[in-house]
Amino acid sequence: MVMSVNNELGNLVRLGDYIEEVVSKVGANNHIEISGINLEQGFIPTVADMTGIDKSKYKLVPSECFACNLMHIGRDVKIPIAYNNSDETIAVSPAYYIFKIKENEKNNILGYYLEMLLTRNEFGRLAWFHTDSSIRGNLLTSELNDILIPLPDPDIQQELVDTYNGLKALAEQNEALIKPLTEACRAYIAECKKKYPEVELGGYIQEFNQQNYKGEFTLEDVRGVSIQKKFIKTKANMDDVPLDRYKVVKDGMFAFNVNTARMGEKFAIALCKDNTYLVSTIYEVFEVSDKSILLPEFLYIIFNREDFDRYVRFNSWGSARETFTYSEICEVSIPLPPMEVQHAIVDLYNCAEEAKKIAHEAREKIITLCPALVQRAING
Repeated sequence: MVMSVNNELGNLVRLGDYIEEVVSKVGANNHIEISGINLEQGFIPTVADMTGIDKSKYKLVPSECFACNLMHIGRDVKIPIAYNNSDETIAVSPAYYIFKIKENEKNNILGYYLEMLLTRNEFGRLAWFHTDSSIRGNLLTSELNDILIPLPDPDIQQELVDTYNGLKALAEQNEALIKPLTEACRAYIAECKKKYPEVELGGYIQEFNQQNYKGEFTLEDVRGVSIQKKFIKTKANMDDVPLDRYKVVKDGMFAFNVNTARMGEKFAIALCKDNTYLVSTIYEVFEVSDKSILLPEFLYIIFNREDFDRYVRFNSWGSARETFTYSEICEVSIPLPPMEVQHAIVDLYNCAEEAKKIAHEAREKIITLCPALVQRAING
């Protein structure tokens, strides 16, 4: 018997009345690839070493079925769950719970709508609330089945799914671009190292030591530099800190933290764009001397490479406090290709960064939009 609740929140139904467990084992198909589920709710290749493992008892996730890990929810406050919307059958750990929408309910609840409900953060917190008292915080299948979900008309479900999937597709399309664009940019830089002579950076940059003596800039302009090589709001306690000796960083200039210890093996350096900031006196500030020969954006790409982070850590000096100063920056050798090549690399890098930005914003909108979509589902 299907149970529903009609109250001021609208029509809520018991999840277990619309789904049923699927039990199908790998069996003799021992060569099948095994997948896991990450916290971003997607199937991924398993990270476990499957060498010599008997896969016969591993579970199959047929098309239009869900797989979820009902363990560790208390630790993660999230339920790893994924919907197999492909035409292929997926194999997963025998510890996973596999289920599908009941055949006689497929006209009442859409698979994509159920995926949207179950993969949102709010459902993860609700699942956590229903976990048992074990150390892991496991969710019993009976508790999962007893959770109430909103169930509007299929037409409204489809409308909500179309909105959700539009943002999801935007995120996934741009995420798919990031890797090839990034790899192409790296390959371009590697080619430059082979094709063009290297020069010492000291001949192409100059120090900039303007300080805030006149008080032109305020606390709102103070920034730090993160290991992600971005300017960020300062985390320092700025109470009663005089800003007159803080250094000015203008558009097109670099600022970096000379202290390289406790930075996670990263070099904290950033390129200022379309702004003017203040940074602490422990920072060094410099600019490119002739931008018709060396693009600041091209130099920033060089600084973003992992091998440059390793170079900085290796060449840092000191004991209790290791440092990498402006004089060390001047000794760095970089390839110097023609301007048209620099521009091409910068354009490629910017495309990758734009794809990251669009994907991130789409994911953030999904998180923001999901509660509104669910409220729409509740209200009908």
